[in-house]
Amino acid sequence: MTRLRRYCPAGMPAHIIQRGNNRVDCFMSDHDRATYMRYLGEASIKFDVAVHAWVLMSNHVHLLLTPGHSEGASKLMQFIGRHYVRFFNRKYSRTGTLWEGRFKSSLIQAEDYFLTCQRYIELNPVRAGMVCHPGDYHWSSYKPNALGIESAIRQPHEIYLALGNSERARLATYRDLFSEMISEKQLKQIRFTANKGLVLGSRAFMEMIERNSGQRARLLKPGPKVAEKE
Repeated sequence: MTRLRRYCPAGMPAHIIQRGNNRVDCFMSDHDRATYMRYLGEASIKFDVAVHAWVLMSNHVHLLLTPGHSEGASKLMQFIGRHYVRFFNRKYSRTGTLWEGRFKSSLIQAEDYFLTCQRYIELNPVRAGMVCHPGDYHWSSYKPNALGIESAIRQPHEIYLALGNSERARLATYRDLFSEMISEKQLKQIRFTANKGLVLGSRAFMEMIERNSGQRARLLKPGPKVAEKE
């Protein structure tokens, strides 16, 4: 499939994946992860991007964010990429690229898919067998979103805020969502749309995006039966 032009309009959430080149580790220590998060925080302010969820795995990163303008997501990722690679190469006496080409992104229909995608991101360490519960993994947004741990980076989306009339109610409702498994169908949808740069949403939502962007937002034929795991 021909690579689609990136379309990430203001005010619309996007699921972003950034992988290490050839799946090599892009984080060797907690200090590396803390440095990445520092650049993420700086970039979110600099380019007016609301960061709702994240997870830093060994060789890739997932982000759920909403840009304040159409170039915000790309500028944020370029900023992080440039600064973090410089830091990483200097620290480990290496040269060359660290990331696998351009980052992957998928627009999310907030009303129906936002919270599922957010849970998908925060459950990554559990699916990878790294921890038994998302709260046991430090480098994700689960603790801010589910336990109320303070975070200077996190900006909750309006869909999340609608979970309750108080912070305590929202936290409890959000935690309850994790008692239900994300279906295999939903897992495949999230993985496939993110990896292919397509839209995660209803047919009507996809058609709206196609009209506004002037390009396809979905496959013209069924995708593969087996989706790549992340």
